[in-house]
Amino acid sequence: MSGIFDAYARYYDLLYADKDYAGEAAYVLDLAREYLQPPAATKPLQILELGCGTGAHAEHFIATGCTVHGVDRSREMVARASDRLRGNAAASFGNGDATTIDLGRQFDLVVALFHVLSYQTEDAAVAAFFHTAAVHLRPGGVAVFDFWHGPGVDADPPATRVRRLSDTSLNVVRIAEPTQHPETNVIDVGYTLFFNVAGADAWRCTEETHRMRYFFLPELTRLQERAGLESVCYHPWMEPAGEPGPSNWYAVLVGRKPLG
Repeated sequence: MSGIFDAYARYYDLLYADKDYAGEAAYVLDLAREYLQPPAATKPLQILELGCGTGAHAEHFIATGCTVHGVDRSREMVARASDRLRGNAAASFGNGDATTIDLGRQFDLVVALFHVLSYQTEDAAVAAFFHTAAVHLRPGGVAVFDFWHGPGVDADPPATRVRRLSDTSLNVVRIAEPTQHPETNVIDVGYTLFFNVAGADAWRCTEETHRMRYFFLPELTRLQERAGLESVCYHPWMEPAGEPGPSNWYAVLVGRKPLG
């Protein structure tokens, strides 16, 4: 999997240049501050980000006064995140697997955004992922995960999509072709990417497959609680209240490590 994202890192930021990283970071911090024990309405938080990518969320967390340690399996992603926040003492990044890493320290908040949870396609991996979060949380700390929401996926099955993007140095055409496996709640998304350096005649092509899992609340709650986290809220992604339904492809789950 890390090899996929090492290649992906070259055009990742262009593909997601329109993503509202600032709004998502603010949303996650609002959720965290609502459920942290004891309350921390204004206190800067110590954050562990699992699957930090190129550091775009971390940049916005840090802008609010928080500190962030980001972990990613892709060395290229980690290198780009480090370059993005080079010289900022509130940021640190390292290479590691979210299902096995043990940093030997605890944080106020553990986050895994942009569907990192959905890349854990087996129950054992999901359980290990939640265990990592629990081990790295202080008592009363919270974990925030977004994920592909099963009822939404079933109601609106994935379809082939094409994106075309460019900036001053790169042109990209991405074709996403999904294959759904309902018996395992898994979708194999086959990506064909064509890209060239702006002004050049030659285009290059690469192909990747991202295996993703969509989840239903009972299984997530069971696996999270087995890892030692209590489930405290479950919302449509980027919504402050309410439960997701068949119209929601994306959802957020917040767990908390008990004080006792």
